[in-house]
Amino acid sequence: MKPLAKNALPPKVRKSLKKLGEDLRTARLRRNITVAQLAERAGVSPGTILRLENGDPGVGMGTLTLTLWLLGLNDRMMQLADETKDGIGLALEAEQRRKRARKIVFKAQ
Repeated sequence: MKPLAKNALPPKVRKSLKKLGEDLRTARLRRNITVAQLAERAGVSPGTILRLENGDPGVGMGTLTLTLWLLGLNDRMMQLADETKDGIGLALEAEQRRKRARKIVFKAQ
């Protein structure tokens, strides 16, 4: 599969990735960890960490998740698509829920 070009992403998605990268950089600096140290701990190149911090959409989810874990932020990753906080999905599910029960006929064996 061909990698997704950065320019093919909607502006809001690009903005979200940029903000995520900036937040990761801030978290790393607050912990006084260099790019090289974080890369070594994550088992990736320093360039990959820089790409992540620059909001590159080509960096894998595994690398992102591991980086969050190394920075002590993994709990946030677990909340990203939490089904209990999916307002749209919950509303759609409620809308499609049956209003009445069907009569079930039991057959004698």
